[in-house]
Amino acid sequence: MTETLPQGATIGILGGGQLGRMLSAAASRLGYRCHVYDPGANPPAGDVCAQVTTAPWEDVAALNAFAASVDVITFEFENIPTATLDLLEATRPIRPNRRALAVSQDRLTEKQFLRDLGLMTAPFAPVSDAESMAAAVAQIGAPAILKTRRMGYDGKGQARIMAPADADAALAEMAGADAILEGFVDFSHEVSVIASRGLDGRVAAYDPGENLHEGGILRRTTVPARLTGSQRADAVLLAGRILNALDYVGVMGVELFVTQQGLIVNEIAPRVHNSGHWTQNGCTVDQFEQHIRAITGLPLGDGHRYADVVMENLIGDDMDRVPDLLTERDVALHLYGKPERRAGRKMGHANRIVSRG
Repeated sequence: MTETLPQGATIGILGGGQLGRMLSAAASRLGYRCHVYDPGANPPAGDVCAQVTTAPWEDVAALNAFAASVDVITFEFENIPTATLDLLEATRPIRPNRRALAVSQDRLTEKQFLRDLGLMTAPFAPVSDAESMAAAVAQIGAPAILKTRRMGYDGKGQARIMAPADADAALAEMAGADAILEGFVDFSHEVSVIASRGLDGRVAAYDPGENLHEGGILRRTTVPARLTGSQRADAVLLAGRILNALDYVGVMGVELFVTQQGLIVNEIAPRVHNSGHWTQNGCTVDQFEQHIRAITGLPLGDGHRYADVVMENLIGDDMDRVPDLLTERDVALHLYGKPERRAGRKMGHANRIVSRG
């Protein structure tokens, strides 16, 4: 048996962006309060949570006060300083655990972890200087993509190498940061599995969604994905292996390439995931509630899908479409309350019900 966090307890969330906002809303439905910690003023999650602390990740006094005010801590993004986590973990449990963060924060560590599990990944090699860059290109060839090992998202911290002559310019773009060179994968499409694991070790997964990216940013996710029955089963089982190997608690996104050789793991995200937003209107228990259930010791939902859904991110000037989207039948809008629109900035998403099962 696992101990369940009682009603009225407070969940601490590191990061106050849109994922923190939707986690807070889900927590409130289950009778919990949320306290968000974010260095930025007026984060989107601040509109819907009980308390916000605005302070740097290095503010020891603020972190101690935050930890004292909550019962369990989770996070909405991976790149939290190690010293911050060390301080918080001394007094409160952090779920998912630190190992999951350590693996996902470093792309090289992540690839090695996946390979050690016997899973397929893109060919890769570490890059730290011109010499290792030349060795990596000689090993992997071109085309390839050079990525910073840490940080970077939505296409940031990446440089394409279409021919060996591009290597020097790509390395310069890394600005001295340790990097990893990944070979291109010949894939038909990308899918992702949103899976969860509870404190009791039970694993539940949603149907895989098919993802389309534009400019390195997820544009839409379509559910169900184009997969055979065996591919769908393999994707879910693969995600479960990763969760169990990490003794994971919470929701994780696992991105996969569909190839003739099988499913290749692109990356893992130890948190609720953009490609899982469709669950808000396609399932009784969405990914955000599932995460709250997991970290508080509540039973997991089964993730059953009762509709086919297309989730579309609203990015930058896509907000001009909101009035029209509001008039469309079977479209549910989820806006993040961000006051300033910018190119490449996710402002919300729309879930379109295609058919009901």
